[in-house]
Amino acid sequence: MNIAVIGTGYVGLVTGACFAELGVHVTCIDNDEAKIGALKAGRMPIYEPGLEEIVEKNVRQGRLAFSTDTGTAIERCLVTFIAVGTPPDAEGQADLSFVKDVAAAIGKRIREYKVIVTKSTVPMGTGALIRKIIEQNLPEPIAFSVASNPEFLREGSAVEDFMRPNRIVVGTEDAQAAAILRDLYRPLYLIETPFVITDVVTAEMIKYASNAFLATKISFINEIAHLCDRLGADVHDVARGMGLDNRIGRKFLHPGPGYGGSCFPKDTQAVQALARKAGMDLRVIGAAIEVNDAQPGLMLTKIRDVLGEPRGKVAAVLGLTFKPNTDDIRESPALKIIEGLRAMGVSVRAYDPIAMEHARAALPGVEFVADEYEAASGADVLVLATEWNQFRSLDMERIKGLLRRPAIVDLRNIYEPSEMARLGFTFRCVGRRPVA
Repeated sequence: MNIAVIGTGYVGLVTGACFAELGVHVTCIDNDEAKIGALKAGRMPIYEPGLEEIVEKNVRQGRLAFSTDTGTAIERCLVTFIAVGTPPDAEGQADLSFVKDVAAAIGKRIREYKVIVTKSTVPMGTGALIRKIIEQNLPEPIAFSVASNPEFLREGSAVEDFMRPNRIVVGTEDAQAAAILRDLYRPLYLIETPFVITDVVTAEMIKYASNAFLATKISFINEIAHLCDRLGADVHDVARGMGLDNRIGRKFLHPGPGYGGSCFPKDTQAVQALARKAGMDLRVIGAAIEVNDAQPGLMLTKIRDVLGEPRGKVAAVLGLTFKPNTDDIRESPALKIIEGLRAMGVSVRAYDPIAMEHARAALPGVEFVADEYEAASGADVLVLATEWNQFRSLDMERIKGLLRRPAIVDLRNIYEPSEMARLGFTFRCVGRRPVA
């Protein structure tokens, strides 16, 4: 089977490369000539573990190609995935401009039956809109199907998530399209991946509901962590005690500085905007957003408590991305915390294993250094903002000797408070008993 994936961002590139790995012939399309040129030369536009190797292998073996020629790819392929960006507009709704442009381009080039699949995260009703736009641009009446196949890829684990997903969701009203997509995903069906076949609008809702729930779970445990700080309880044990209940589950019960990235902030705002448009107020999701917006400020309070008078002090911040194993700094709480520190008159020295080049433009005035130990040298406090693996086993005796005073604020609860006390650190974390 030949398929096209329009859009070579995070979702489109991972989708195209992984389908090629499953034996499908894939053409990834983008109107950005520089990006396509870089991909043809083997340069990845994003950092994602394992992706570069899969792209290189499948290009070499002839199953994966990159092009700016949207029309030709549409004509040659039975299935076309739309995987373009849907950024928030001024009101928080998903901006569908790119989706509409692609739908119009598809309509102009259809000459025989095709399946058009939305992979982008889009509001309910977008499938119907795509069908209407395609019909308006058809040179003559031709049968085609529109389907929704939302992605559930975690940045930093996207290849694994594609190859071993929890479920595949397919939304379509056409039995033929459902059969074609089931055949396309057949290798995953053989490893007993659950398939959810539903109508288009329900599939679109599943994506938004899933992300909104996970974001709410993060905000819930962050609020519980704040209460633990007030009452002297240990959120680590609270989360473990909760998570062992199968009705709740252990994942996403890790307190920290708040969620970020390209999905949760955008999707929670979008579903809230959709609800307002439908005459509803989604109070639970609204509270999750409110808690998350407040979280960086609460983290700044912890840092200031350790620093005392902040003006003129130096903070070493380890980690700039919203989570490890990605170079994505979009909506990263680390950046918000750094901006807050600088507003208090604190000089910031920062290090991240991957995202420093991305962060330079976003953080003017911040000093970027070569490693975690150079960051700590002469600083008044070390702030652990992202839980990269290399930060989990720092040489604490060396860190202690480099810091101006032995103070650490661990915003990801990487280290045990009792061990930090034994080593002589003033130590603060999130929802766990402080150590003087």
